[in-house]
Amino acid sequence: EPRSPWCCLAWTLVIGTMNSLVFLLNLLLMLVIFTVVLLPTIVVVYFGFQCHSQVLHSSARYCKSILDDNSSSALIILGFVIMSPLLVVAMAIYCSLARRLRLLVCFQPYSLAVYKGGRCCHPGEGALCCARGCNTQLKAWV
Repeated sequence: EPRSPWCCLAWTLVIGTMNSLVFLLNLLLMLVIFTVVLLPTIVVVYFGFQCHSQVLHSSARYCKSILDDNSSSALIILGFVIMSPLLVVAMAIYCSLARRLRLLVCFQPYSLAVYKGGRCCHPGEGALCCARGCNTQLKAWV
């Protein structure tokens, strides 16, 4: 049965807030994973650009004694070459965690705000966002 306009608006705000929190949780998880996995690339490219004479040309001791322009260029190239496999690894880790934690299932449809009696989870799911007493007729996928 349809909800009243004010109740529908209130439920829309609740569902929108919940979906926004789930989105931010996914974004935070992705940011942490990508930062940790891509840290070697970030460090190598940073030192390459910092010590190259045509870019930043730092006056740090390691730039003067260890890294010249050729080695700085090699660091920049190495950083960009190892970025591709590390991006694949980071995305695989994120997808694995998101699937294990069932974070993508936590997004709720706005039809819950329009009609009374809907449940906010799918059967057989142990996700943190789901309530007990799920409707057993609903399935998102197997």
